[in-house]
Amino acid sequence: MPSACDSLIDDIEDMVSSSDPTPHERQSARKSIIPRSRKKNALLSHEELQADSLIPGTQKIWMKTWGCSHNNSDGEYMAGQLAASGYMMTDDPSDADLWVLNSCTVKNPAEDHFRNSIKKAQDQQKKVVLAGCVPQAQPRMDYLKGLSIIGVQQIDRVVEVVDEAVKGHSVRLLGQKKDGGRRLGGARLDLPKIRKNPLIEIISINTGCLNACTYCKTKHARGDLASYPIEELVERASQSFREGVCEIWLTSEDTGAYGRDIGTDLPTLLWRLVQEIPEGAMLRLGMTNPPYILEHLEEMAKILNHPRVYAFLHVPVQSASDSVLMDMKREYCIDDFKKVVDYLKERVPGVTIATDLICGFPGETEKDFQETVDLVTLYRFPSLFINQFYPRPGTPAARMEQVPAHVKKQRTKELSQLFHSYNPYDHKVGERQHVLVTEESFDAQYYVSHNKFYEQVLVPKRAAFKGKMIEVDIYEAGKHFLKGRPVEDSKPFTASIAKPLQKGEVSGLIQLQLIQCQLCQLASSL
Repeated sequence: MPSACDSLIDDIEDMVSSSDPTPHERQSARKSIIPRSRKKNALLSHEELQADSLIPGTQKIWMKTWGCSHNNSDGEYMAGQLAASGYMMTDDPSDADLWVLNSCTVKNPAEDHFRNSIKKAQDQQKKVVLAGCVPQAQPRMDYLKGLSIIGVQQIDRVVEVVDEAVKGHSVRLLGQKKDGGRRLGGARLDLPKIRKNPLIEIISINTGCLNACTYCKTKHARGDLASYPIEELVERASQSFREGVCEIWLTSEDTGAYGRDIGTDLPTLLWRLVQEIPEGAMLRLGMTNPPYILEHLEEMAKILNHPRVYAFLHVPVQSASDSVLMDMKREYCIDDFKKVVDYLKERVPGVTIATDLICGFPGETEKDFQETVDLVTLYRFPSLFINQFYPRPGTPAARMEQVPAHVKKQRTKELSQLFHSYNPYDHKVGERQHVLVTEESFDAQYYVSHNKFYEQVLVPKRAAFKGKMIEVDIYEAGKHFLKGRPVEDSKPFTASIAKPLQKGEVSGLIQLQLIQCQLCQLASSL
């Protein structure tokens, strides 16, 4: 028989009234609370709050995020709000009282990992809150029953959902944010966040897209295009630089479509943003589909040539066959993609074009596949994401006649072999380059930096280099990286205009405290 704490609440409003304190008010109030001493048992006066306490805001939280940079940005915002509200974020899942699992719905393997993590949490008696595109797109899946869900446009209310999950309630917030009937880009951009890398700020400029690709499940979660106003994006970038960030990533499901819903466009946004970028800091533009970037090629070439913008663009082609592109409903032909690549290569010398390819889409013939092979042979993309097709439930492509699994596997293998048959960076050996150092390599042996073309350059692991623009001589090239030797007489240039936050430190707390002080002053004057 279900207990009271197992009850399912359709929406948080059923549990929280407008007269209840907000999480931020609750956190501020804690500072003025004087605890009473225990009268019956003095020995317990200094004991710590027990881990199984049901008082929200005292637990340890572990967060796991899968997927794209947009999803990672959402995860950073959720972590920041939880920490600002008093929860302790931990990197140890076994030490956590509650897991926040932030999912990706692009491929079956990503959802499988998500599903397995839910089961693992339940086996370990952990409380769970689910987020991301999987529960947003399919909240009625059997394995999600009875679990709390925070929707992709409701991440500003993650504290409320976690509070209720801690108390044993199942809460689901899946609504869209609107203003006067117009769908908004999502939660506010000035919310507290914990950057995974204190030197890199990820800014989502819009959510959703204008396409209806037949294989895409993300559309079910993120919906139609909804862009943030330019002023809010510029302010977010400025705040990030004031907190020591030296690299900004712009992200969305389709950056090229930015602004079409609010009467502006991507170049207009980018020209405003570059005015805010300090010397030595850099901006990286996220993924854009061919149809919309075609309209802005001339301006995009000028922007990619800007000294504080990486000459890098991720343009997913998915297939070089017009027949397959039509079945995918990609809304462009292969000549459109080639026009984008050829134009940028001509006007932005050395530009890096990254792309995606799907092997074995329903109906793909050997001729179709060979056209894709020929495209890779022609352009020898330095960055190529090769994906075997996975039919996602509920998508039109899942109902199409499928290519046999062994054929999909063989085509994926063949394309991967082609990609690994050439070395795109060999001609770079001997060059002298300026690179921005932002992170540590996976094996912890080097620092990772990027040159103007967003090519990965490994440099010696010296503390003085972190967050700096340095000059290096390239002495080695691998398939996915270059190695650089610092020029002896060259001094590192500090790209950040302020000291970066510490790892795990919450961004935006100063602004939050100022707002709270202003509200208190206003209340006292009434």
